[in-house]
Amino acid sequence: MFPDLLLSPVRMHIPDGFLSPGVAVFCWVLSALLLWVAARRTRRTLGERQVPLMGVMAAFIFAAQMINFPVAGGTSGHLLGGVLAAVMLGPWAGMLVMASVIGVQALLFQDGGLLVMGANIFNMGILTALIGYGLYRGVLGRSRRVQLSVIGLAAWLSVLAGALATSLELWLSGTSPLRVVLPAMLGVHALIGIGEALITVGAVTFVSRARPDVLEGAASPRGGRGWIWGGALASLLVVLLSPLASAYPDGLERVAEDLGFASRTAAPSIHVLGDYAIPQLGDTPLSVILAGALGALVVAAVAWGVSRLLAASPRRQIAEAPDRTDLP
Repeated sequence: MFPDLLLSPVRMHIPDGFLSPGVAVFCWVLSALLLWVAARRTRRTLGERQVPLMGVMAAFIFAAQMINFPVAGGTSGHLLGGVLAAVMLGPWAGMLVMASVIGVQALLFQDGGLLVMGANIFNMGILTALIGYGLYRGVLGRSRRVQLSVIGLAAWLSVLAGALATSLELWLSGTSPLRVVLPAMLGVHALIGIGEALITVGAVTFVSRARPDVLEGAASPRGGRGWIWGGALASLLVVLLSPLASAYPDGLERVAEDLGFASRTAAPSIHVLGDYAIPQLGDTPLSVILAGALGALVVAAVAWGVSRLLAASPRRQIAEAPDRTDLP
């Protein structure tokens, strides 16, 4: 009935073997430096009540990334989530959430290589958060319609930015000529970006109507912990849909197959679960759902732990009191 769907999501991120050691190390250094800055900025401004929000947001983005949606030409795409995280949390906390998601995906599910994790974090987490929030910041205080329009544009552009960065990394690694890989990557990801924009705008619209205080990044979201349970329930519902992920290869996989460098993939050296499934249960809907639920819990715990360590004391918040979402 659904010939283009499968029970286990396909891999999404750059695998080991696509990038040269030099490019991979440079991306690790760059990502580590920017995450260090993000941690310092977040430490100054993160309120105690925002700690669980980072965990809930990480779980939701992890779950949403499991669902590949089909686009033209037998290709699929999936949510990146960097713009969504930045709009909800600010750019710095958003980067940390995205790094938590991508790290767990690589270590637990062999989704993306370990040597190239720095590139994946930069392309999908850091770059998308900076671009997304940079545009969103310009319309703060404007009408909700204007804000949502800019958020959609930012989400679309963030996908293209990630594709551009990946193309440059592949070129610098000698994997594929820039004149070949760049138009191929931008072409397919221009379509994938439409899905990113629709999902991001839909999520922000829902939150803006249900809990605008959470969306606006209030230091102490009102109304108790109901929004935490709501976010957890949303993540669970998305995980339940994960067996319906598209079986088509994602944008990078399609380009790698078409341009002939898919065989450069290196097997991961460390992982616990593979292909988002519980090995003992095989490739079944229950296996995918349980693996997704486990992954969401782990990534939520990681993001919560990071935010807990960085949460500023009330005295320090009062003393410094900068705008939490300001960029330098």
